[in-house]
Amino acid sequence: MKYIAFILFTVMTNAAAQVMLKQGMLSLGPLSFDGVNPVVKVLQVVFNPWVFAGLLTFVISMASHLYVLSKVELSFAYPFLSLAYVAVAVFAYFVFREDLNAYRIAGIAAICVGTILIAQGGAGHASDGAASDKPLQTSGVAR
Repeated sequence: MKYIAFILFTVMTNAAAQVMLKQGMLSLGPLSFDGVNPVVKVLQVVFNPWVFAGLLTFVISMASHLYVLSKVELSFAYPFLSLAYVAVAVFAYFVFREDLNAYRIAGIAAICVGTILIAQGGAGHASDGAASDKPLQTSGVAR
């Protein structure tokens, strides 16, 4: 449980990146390649300040996730990423005034309950104590 802060940081940066990407695409308007060189259009999208910030935030999120994966079991860490769905739905409701109806709220509740159950299901550490610097054990299939 000592890596939960890093896991939640990964989740929040992932969700923040989604919000930034959405804001960037809203500022650009609907994509259309009519009469425009596709390479130029892609560069316009990528170098939009919001989109660029979102992409950089994704890189930070991925770096954090890689750190987490080096410390805890994948089957423990990965399900927490579903909390990004929750954060994005809440952010979208407040920032973009998107609909948050009963079905979405029920789905959010199910995600939260599932994540809590997974978190309670085990310590989540790849290895204990001083042995944490050892590589994760794999089956003989990969050798």
